[in-house]
Order: sequence, then C-alpha cells, then structure tokens
Amino acid sequence: MANLLVVDDDPGVRTLLSETLMRHAYTVQTAANAGEMDRAMQAATFDLIILDIMMPGEDGLSVCERLAARGGPPVIMLSALGEIDDRVAGLEIGAGHYLVKPCSPREILAHVKAALRSRETVANGARALTFNGWVVDLETRQLLDADGLLVDLLPGEFAVLRTFVERPRKVLSRDTLLDHARGPDTEAFDRAIDVQVSRLRRKLRAPGDEVIRTIRSEGYLFVPEVRPA
Repeated sequence: MANLLVVDDDPGVRTLLSETLMRHAYTVQTAANAGEMDRAMQAATFDLIILDIMMPGEDGLSVCERLAARGGPPVIMLSALGEIDDRVAGLEIGAGHYLVKPCSPREILAHVKAALRSRETVANGARALTFNGWVVDLETRQLLDADGLLVDLLPGEFAVLRTFVERPRKVLSRDTLLDHARGPDTEAFDRAIDVQVSRLRRKLRAPGDEVIRTIRSEGYLFVPEVRPA
C-alpha cells in the first residue's frame, strides 16, 4: 500500500489525518515543518505528500515548488486560504490537488485515492512516455533523446526501462524487475539486472543515482516524473 507523508504544524490535524488514512491501510508518517519533511524524505520514499500551506519557517507553497522542481511525489495542498488566486497559485507551482480547510477526512481520503490512481495509471493507454526530455515509445520499443535522436537499446535494456517508466518513483526489487521485464525474452536476461541498470545509466547519460537510484538492500527507484508524451 502507498506510503504517505502528512506535513502540518497542527498536531491535531496530523493525528486526525494519519489515523484516518491508516484505517484505510495506508502507511503514514508525519512532519511538523519543512525541515522534518526533508529528513523524512531522506530516510524513506513517499508516494504522496499532504502539505499544509501556513507553516512556520518555509511555507507550503515554497516547499511544493521545491518538490516539483526536483521531481518529487504528488502533492495535495491543505490551506485556510480559499480564494481563487490562492488555489491557482498552489496548482500552478505543482500541487495536484488543493483543499480548503476545514475539510473532512472523507474528502481528503477521496483526493488521496484520486491522486494515487492518477499516478498509477499514467501509462494507461499512452503510446509514449516522457521523462527529463527523453521519450520512450512503447509501441515501437524505441528510446529518443531530447533532440529526437534514437538511442540503441538491447531488448533486455528496453524491457527494464519500460518496467521503470511504467512504475516510476516506486522501489522495485531485483526480483520484481526480473519478473516484470523478462517477458518471453528470457535469453535477454542471462546477465544480472544490475548490469542492465548500469548500461541504462550510461545510455541515459546519468551516472550514479540521478535517474535510477540504488536503494540499499531493496533494489532500484526510477526518480524522474513520468508523463504521457
């Protein structure tokens, strides 16, 4: 089940939201401010952040803009500011949903489900997906760079890349990658998944953890936001 982070300086709100969401089988952590959020994100990967705007120190708008700039998880913003301009500002800087306080736990739960559903189905029906300027054509099994030039991928490399872009920002174990990417081309996986990932990093010109992050003892995480091309 999805791992959520609730960021709000009001302990009552944090408790109410975390208890509500955990009753629906979500894993929930909480943070009282931007600093605590950053520390939580260094220690764990989150599928969604519920973020208050009016916080001491760095406010939620600044936090949301920062998260969007680095390709962070989807954000649901909570605010006592309900004017149209406030809503537009929140959505324009990267929030997927904007809720005005007071809002019921049931309403927030509905938005959480919608945000996660949207993320899960980003590739549904899409012929091609894009990330960081790259385009993955799922129909022709091709990878194009930002200049539209074709990048040569072996069948096994493309299968692993497709698995990543269809499941972005999720920690995938080596076994999971193997199960989802293998398909009928078993011979393409004679070598270890680690080798396939290393080759992909070189061809994406992204050494280290910039695009494909190694999660110690767990597997790999595809970092960029992926959208239909």
